[in-house]
Amino acid sequence: MTRPLNFVMISPHFPTNFEPFAHRLQANGFNTLGIADTPYEELSEGLKSALTEYYRVDNMEDYDQVYRAVAYFAHKYGRIDRIESHNEYWLELDAKLRTDFNVFGYKNDDMLAIKTKRQMKEVFRKAGLKVAKGDVFHSDDEARKLAEQLKFPVIIKPNSGVGASDTYKIKSAEELEEFFSYKTAGVEYIMEEFIDGDIITFDGLTDHDGNIVFYSGLEYSEAVLDTLANDHDMYYYVPREISEDLIKLGKNCVEAFNVKERFFHFEFFRVKKTKDLMALEINCRPPGGLTIDMWNYADDFDVFDQYAKIVKDNQFTADIQHRYNVVYISRKENQDYTHSLDDIRKQFVNKIISIQSVPGIFAQIMGEHGILARTETMDELRELVQFAQAKS
Repeated sequence: MTRPLNFVMISPHFPTNFEPFAHRLQANGFNTLGIADTPYEELSEGLKSALTEYYRVDNMEDYDQVYRAVAYFAHKYGRIDRIESHNEYWLELDAKLRTDFNVFGYKNDDMLAIKTKRQMKEVFRKAGLKVAKGDVFHSDDEARKLAEQLKFPVIIKPNSGVGASDTYKIKSAEELEEFFSYKTAGVEYIMEEFIDGDIITFDGLTDHDGNIVFYSGLEYSEAVLDTLANDHDMYYYVPREISEDLIKLGKNCVEAFNVKERFFHFEFFRVKKTKDLMALEINCRPPGGLTIDMWNYADDFDVFDQYAKIVKDNQFTADIQHRYNVVYISRKENQDYTHSLDDIRKQFVNKIISIQSVPGIFAQIMGEHGILARTETMDELRELVQFAQAKS
């Protein structure tokens, strides 16, 4: 009789819509072994029931504590088979633990290429993809010289960072001087030429051998920086139709970054002038927000269960047909909308999946209310968005 596989889940409670990973792994026969610094009694009842055991540490940033937690699980349950958080923030912690316990997956030596934007560019270039010009800088003088080469506007962001946080569009030498006064101490920044384009993504899951078993994409109403700067409504969606050039480049990226038995989230610019694709960055985890749930609604399958089957038997059994477009539409408290949430629900009753409140920390971008819906055509999607975000 073979033993259950031991899956260590780093921070299994966050985000809450990732809790089904624990449920599906347990249902597929895994020992689900959670580690976090949240008190056990604060975990949801569902997550408690899905975890074989939970080890609370005082501080997740203290590697020795987390190491001891994994060592305890290894002593009690035997060899650790997987260590995973599915979270950008813990990628390096995951890799360090995998290295020390010799567990399958990305190790310490892989982190430079998938965490730092400068190194990502090198991998993209070697794979034959175009990238925005740019480089890291370590002094104000270096930044001034770089801006002179790249020409304004430029984008400045952390060389290792997540999303749009601490990211700035600098339009003049004066704005660059202002940036020096408020930049975060100790952070290594990279400066890039500004690309006038729309961000689109190629996302999905690979099997144990690096074969793509599922892929999807994301398109956005506008750049996150513009949403923040202008306090706009936004929407983003999983489209039914994905362009052939995006699929081709996405597949090249999966191979170039050696993505095995992992979710991936590649960001590209679709340059407005030429319609060419330029590689922006890689994230070796599921896309954020509700995207992973949107995948399920787009194809009526359970990606959490399919992931568990990949890890256990390297099998993906879902029939992916890209049946629907799935859209997230934001609504902000400070806007005077023509139609109420009830109006939207009644008007599009067969298309609305859910309408939910958004926690305060995410509301600046995602709105205080989020509408999740699916449509068969893009015309229906646009009609729904216009109705939902129409102003009085």
